[in-house]
Amino acid sequence: MADPRIVLDSGDIARALTRISHEILERNKGAADLVLLGLHTRGVPLARRIGERIASVEGVGVAVGELDVTMYRDDLRKQPTRRSHKTEIPAGGIDDKVVVLVDDVLFSGRTIRAALDALADLGRPSAVRLAVLVDRGHRELPIRADHVGKNLPSARSERVSVRLAEVDDLDEVTIA
Repeated sequence: MADPRIVLDSGDIARALTRISHEILERNKGAADLVLLGLHTRGVPLARRIGERIASVEGVGVAVGELDVTMYRDDLRKQPTRRSHKTEIPAGGIDDKVVVLVDDVLFSGRTIRAALDALADLGRPSAVRLAVLVDRGHRELPIRADHVGKNLPSARSERVSVRLAEVDDLDEVTIA
């Protein structure tokens, strides 16, 4: 396998998240009724960072939570030993809110399908949108991101790795 090539460094990630934050605000016409739900593992710190950027622009905090989709995945039979994470929905809930799911990499779309199933068990948002740091293509389901940090065409055999300071002690996206 070839050495990993850095496609986004910490500065690139910061700029992408700032752009995504502004796009979310523009599409939502402000921060009202907005809830960011980060998908475990690296979507959670990304959602928090986006929430901080939105708060700095709007002057008001935005609700940020965590969503665990482990038990909603359609590949549990193939990989039954997955570690569960916690789901934390902000105090105001998600009913009649605009929920933005936040994840690190969009690939087949199966994780997002699982997230939509999990959301259906938690409430009824007025709209659901998707923000991802990297969209690498190869969709198996009709799912697309509303907000993308970087489109990264890749071969199925390539591996895209996102590292974030909160989890991995550094910010970078590599492809190998």
